[in-house]
Amino acid sequence: MRDNRESRLLLVLLVAVAFALITVDLRGGEQSPLDGARRGAATVLGPVQNTVAGAVDPVGNAVAAVRDSGKRHDRLAALERENAELKQRLGSDDRNRSQAEELDKLLRTAAAGQYGVKGAQVIAIGAAQGFSWTITIDVGERDGIKRDMTVLNGDGLVGRVTTVGPSTSTVLLATDPDFTVGTRLEKSNELGFANGRGDSWLTVQLLNTRANVKKGDRMVTFGSSNNRPFVPGVPVGEVIQVTPYSGDLTRTVRVRPYVGFSRLDIVGVVVEGPRKDPRDMVLPDPPKKKPVPTVTVTVTPGAEDAADGQDGDGPQADGQQGDGPPDGQAAPPGPDQDQYPDQTDEQGD
Repeated sequence: MRDNRESRLLLVLLVAVAFALITVDLRGGEQSPLDGARRGAATVLGPVQNTVAGAVDPVGNAVAAVRDSGKRHDRLAALERENAELKQRLGSDDRNRSQAEELDKLLRTAAAGQYGVKGAQVIAIGAAQGFSWTITIDVGERDGIKRDMTVLNGDGLVGRVTTVGPSTSTVLLATDPDFTVGTRLEKSNELGFANGRGDSWLTVQLLNTRANVKKGDRMVTFGSSNNRPFVPGVPVGEVIQVTPYSGDLTRTVRVRPYVGFSRLDIVGVVVEGPRKDPRDMVLPDPPKKKPVPTVTVTVTPGAEDAADGQDGDGPQADGQQGDGPPDGQAAPPGPDQDQYPDQTDEQGD
């Protein structure tokens, strides 16, 4: 249509008619005269709209899914980060709790032996200079650590300091084959020397070849001059095997250390020795023996007869009187009877 005066007048007329119809429809409400026309249009155009919507909806849904996939991916990534943080926090809490327990145990051991200790954490296992059984701890010269100081934890003897740096130190473990420490047996005070073997137990050579030692006996460090390299009274381990006496100059026993060397974490370096030998005070209390339950049976007078269906004064079940002998037993000899039964009844006349 060309833009001329007639077309503009027609457009104005159509707009005016549209406004008039809208006004009439709004004022009529449910009784609007255009309601029939609206229903007719819905009847004709409804199926067409449903067909077009059915064809267009999958495309629209796909577009919406693509548009929302980025949001879902971001939300999933956020949830995964939160889950990882929670796991890390939980693991950190468990580790902190474990370290707190180890530190508390170390302090109680140090207090029992009156040792002045410097707490440290194991930061490495093994040494670069060889195949020795060593650990590296996070304290050194700046913390007052010196060579040949005793190292322990809450369970007992760990080793001794061999190398000291500004902020770290190397500790030779008691299980190393080059490790030796003087020991003393609990109660008997028998002396010996414990040596590492490179595995999970120690070999102790007792100076007294006829020492009275048995499985389960416990031993502590004997101590060194000026408490270097070992302070006295530190728990070493428990005897698990005793070799028979063979005429040698020493007697060998196998000892299981108290310390678990494969799970070392918190340790203490003894920077100040005790004022006096604590002897066996640092050893843990021996395990209590489990009591053996005992059963006591009390028999009420007359209960046995009642259980057999008998009366104490009446006849018994086999027809005997209550004051007679039990069934199958001979009557006790009377004053005029022989104390021994007559053998002629068994042998015959």
